[in-house]
Amino acid sequence: MAETTNLSIRMDKELKEQAEQLFSELGMNMTTAFNIFVRQAVRQGKIPFEISLNVPNAETIAAMEEADKISRDPKAKRYSSFEELVAEVQNEVEK
Repeated sequence: MAETTNLSIRMDKELKEQAEQLFSELGMNMTTAFNIFVRQAVRQGKIPFEISLNVPNAETIAAMEEADKISRDPKAKRYSSFEELVAEVQNEVEK
């Protein structure tokens, strides 16, 4: 058996509890899950999943879904140009 060592990390308490619950449901503990992560990182020579800032947050996703819904609504007001839209908004503000 390989020699082991201890590792101490700081983590938000709620996040740790959520992770422990998930890993328990998967039949493992935090140590096993972390070892799987590290083995995969070493094996692949990288973080074993994509890390990206391009993932929209919940508010952005909701806005995108709303825009999609509006774009499919035949009753939705349409504009032939951005300038036309701005002019209408300015007229509404002036009222």
